[in-house]
Amino acid sequence: MKNNDILIKLNDVYIYQSNRVILQGINLIVKRGDFIYLTGKTGSGKSSLLETLYADVTLEKGFGEVVGFDLKKIKDKNIPKLRRKLGIVFQRLQLINDKNVRDNLVYVMKATGWKDKQKINRRLEEVLSYVNMLDQSEKMPYELSGGEQQRVSIARALINDPSLILADEPTRNLDPETSNEIMILLNRLCLKKRAVVMICHDKYLINQFPSKILHCNNKTITELSLPNNK
Repeated sequence: MKNNDILIKLNDVYIYQSNRVILQGINLIVKRGDFIYLTGKTGSGKSSLLETLYADVTLEKGFGEVVGFDLKKIKDKNIPKLRRKLGIVFQRLQLINDKNVRDNLVYVMKATGWKDKQKINRRLEEVLSYVNMLDQSEKMPYELSGGEQQRVSIARALINDPSLILADEPTRNLDPETSNEIMILLNRLCLKKRAVVMICHDKYLINQFPSKILHCNNKTITELSLPNNK
């Protein structure tokens, strides 16, 4: 395995929230092409792990490297550089309600250093086409269904062509058909040598799109076997 194929490397990591240990002794390797589910009860550390990976929670103990950034040594000024290499799909979609779909994405692009208008327009067309939302680019977020809003949030996460996607329950509150469509989109990313780490509680989806499952419980993470289709 080439070093540049490894996107996440955690060795004996401890994750804290308010001086309380949430996860301990975590070892994890994520490489290009991986699709990984994070499961576990509320409060078991799933979101805290994702937040540590994009440096919203400080890594205080252990070694952690994400897309080439050392999580213990990273300086505040370099955190935006880390996040530009990640695609983050938040549980709360965080779309700007008074901007249409196109302007939501342009806002993110300009905030992350895009300046050339032609390049902006070209990239907008690419990501909106990828999530099948190009025809909806002039609509406001409140005019879209929940599934369409989630597609926009995925397009936003892909703007900077990240190698790693971190998704916090992207199918939550969506109907089964729409959830399947979102999962197909995310799985396609792994075929393009990206990796996806996704929090998921939906056993049906895990059955339909089987992949590696990491289960958070009792402050540790264990790999689970795929569920039976019963």
